[in-house]
Amino acid sequence: MPDERDFAQRPGAEPEWRERLRQYWALVRGDRPIGWLLLLWPTWWGLWIAAKGMPPLWPLLVFSLGVWLTRSAGCVINDYADRWLDPNVERTRQRPLATGAVSGREALAVFAVLMLVAFALVLTLNRLTVYMSVVGVLLAASYPYLKRYTYLPQVYLGMAFGWGIPMAFAALTGDVPPIAWVLYVANIFWATAYDTWYAMVDRDDDLRMGAKSTAILFGDMDLVAQGVLYVCMFAALALVGRDDGMGTYYWGGLGVAMLLVAYQFGIARGREREACFRAFLHNHWVGMAVFAGIATDFAMRSTAVVA
Repeated sequence: MPDERDFAQRPGAEPEWRERLRQYWALVRGDRPIGWLLLLWPTWWGLWIAAKGMPPLWPLLVFSLGVWLTRSAGCVINDYADRWLDPNVERTRQRPLATGAVSGREALAVFAVLMLVAFALVLTLNRLTVYMSVVGVLLAASYPYLKRYTYLPQVYLGMAFGWGIPMAFAALTGDVPPIAWVLYVANIFWATAYDTWYAMVDRDDDLRMGAKSTAILFGDMDLVAQGVLYVCMFAALALVGRDDGMGTYYWGGLGVAMLLVAYQFGIARGREREACFRAFLHNHWVGMAVFAGIATDFAMRSTAVVA
């Protein structure tokens, strides 16, 4: 009987361990960085504002790695919770849990490893940040189950994806001031909006399977609701800019982000699946524009002080 070595030597064949790694990489969406980036930008917003510029290297490294680890863990637990739904949705039916390539037990083990590594990184920070990280774990682990019971899982996603903001302030200042919560609220509005684009891609499949989302809740008023969410996001960011005394570069960054959002409405106004997905992906540039405004504004302040 042939063993694994014989199998590995056949042309076109792949060793079992390599295939397992490939499936795990797909499970954590390692080949799709958009989710990591959408989580990274607001975390960096918080780090830069809390530090009044470039944050210390170690907290920056911890939060940046933590973003990737927690996003990956969130994808795993999301697929575990949705294993009843994903095989029946066009966009998700090829995911490893949906096809059976990865078992539920394996997925939970991967989730546990990722969260333990993330928690080990947080333990190098202060006590308040460690305590807050426990809330972050609960948010990430519970989010995927909400689509069975509420039409607002996108709001809860914003709460989970933005939790790095108050944690960043806690890590760098030992406190979570009001401006951190305003920035956190801005992210909730933003995440609800971009994840609604995402939910609009799956709306027909979700309706058929009985899953819930803001896209279903908003119905024919979805584009109007999206407009309200983005307006609220920018209003909250304007409050942050006013209270922190931000200058021209910050407001310029918000202006660019507004133009990018307008472009999203232009491409998704017909509500086609592909167009809505493109609008979702496009939010990476929105988060980058806001961050560029924050980082540049603080950099120019520092330059002015030195001069």
